[in-house]
Amino acid sequence: MKCPFCQNANTQVTDSRLLEETNSIRRRRRCLSCGQRFSTFETIEMRMPQVIKTSGSRVGFNPHKLRTSLERALHKRPVSAEKIDETVALIEQRLYRLGKKEIPSQMVGEMAMEELAKIDQVAYVRFASVYKSFNDVSEFTQAIATLPQIQTDEAE
Repeated sequence: MKCPFCQNANTQVTDSRLLEETNSIRRRRRCLSCGQRFSTFETIEMRMPQVIKTSGSRVGFNPHKLRTSLERALHKRPVSAEKIDETVALIEQRLYRLGKKEIPSQMVGEMAMEELAKIDQVAYVRFASVYKSFNDVSEFTQAIATLPQIQTDEAE
């Protein structure tokens, strides 16, 4: 690490601390040439995969775009903003853990549909209708049929 004061490459780490809230390490350093002290921070660089669109073009994964799509599907539904944030974070983690440099956009859409089916079934059908470009009512019926049935205690 070069000294920011004299540009000498000979520095010494005098203290290292883990910063829990940012998941990074703060290092206190001292230049062996000029004696100045300074701090550096080490953080993880997460590289999300490129998304291959149906047109064949490649774009960087955009969590804001995913969040917007989920918000549209969940419009006027009883789901908190925190739950939407958790869902976006969960999908981001799943994509990162794949360890791939490129993924098809369909994979992101399928993951979003999986999570929406767990959160809110109406939102799932809304999202699926746009994502899969439903043309008629039978396609809606098929999407609804794939949802797990909700068990109620009324039958007892």
